[in-house]
Amino acid sequence: MDENAFEHPEVVKAAFYRDENTLILNMEVADGLEVLKKAGIQANCAVTSPPFYGQRDYGVEEQIGLEDHPSQFIGRLVQTFNQLAGVLTTNGSLWVNLGDTYWSGKGQHRSSEAKQSARRFGIRPQDKKGDGKWCVPKQLLLLPHRLAIAMQDDGWLVRNDNVWIKPNPIPDQVRDRCSISHEYVFHFVKERWYYFDKNAVGRESGTGSVLPPLDTWEVPAVRGQSGNHRARFSEELVRVPILATTPSRGIVLDPFAGSGTTLAFARRHNFRAIGIDVKKEYCQTMVQDISGIESEELDEQE
Repeated sequence: MDENAFEHPEVVKAAFYRDENTLILNMEVADGLEVLKKAGIQANCAVTSPPFYGQRDYGVEEQIGLEDHPSQFIGRLVQTFNQLAGVLTTNGSLWVNLGDTYWSGKGQHRSSEAKQSARRFGIRPQDKKGDGKWCVPKQLLLLPHRLAIAMQDDGWLVRNDNVWIKPNPIPDQVRDRCSISHEYVFHFVKERWYYFDKNAVGRESGTGSVLPPLDTWEVPAVRGQSGNHRARFSEELVRVPILATTPSRGIVLDPFAGSGTTLAFARRHNFRAIGIDVKKEYCQTMVQDISGIESEELDEQE
């Protein structure tokens, strides 16, 4: 990829922020991907965590995650990732973190508990009356694997359903099931042969050879907010995806950039980075973080 890729007229016109190593687009994901396509930009690796179904109201029109039925949610994600395939190199990888949720059918949340109030916002899709099939009270919707199967049906290859184990999960206030302490990070590729450097992330065997990383990752969940963003994840969670599937000076893309974790890790490891997010406040937070990384780099050079 051309080192001057972020200077294309389409990019200059659309950018919320850009420098020679970073591009941030404040727009709906489909529009952002179209800008990259017109500019001829191709990412080597995409790492993202799209909005989870019915978990947050981000206060923007046409947001993903509040569809009436979970099948519509899956359909929109697949459509988005198929569009992303057009700006991903042939040997590139797509990594998707997606959590699951239960159908409740109980109507609007009425609890006075502060933590629950912060996570609930009136009537969520899963609080409504179900369809008697997927959407039955107490039903785990299995959305991560429904997404993976839908992606397979559309031609993607599923390489792993990596399990993110949380040693410090938020306790479930339930009495009749196990408390959830994991999420999934799926690894998708377009072709049978793709870039993967196990030496960058591998484990040393007893004989000194390098073994690939395990598909279970124990990473503490991040507490608190980054700017106005509540649902962020640790940079350690993106370490294997970015280091293993991005060549030197390659481009890392996050189409649902949120708090900018993917961009920050990519920049600290000398990759170029692109973030797309529809919410302006999140883009402002990303710019602040990237500016801090730039300052750190300048200090090291002096």
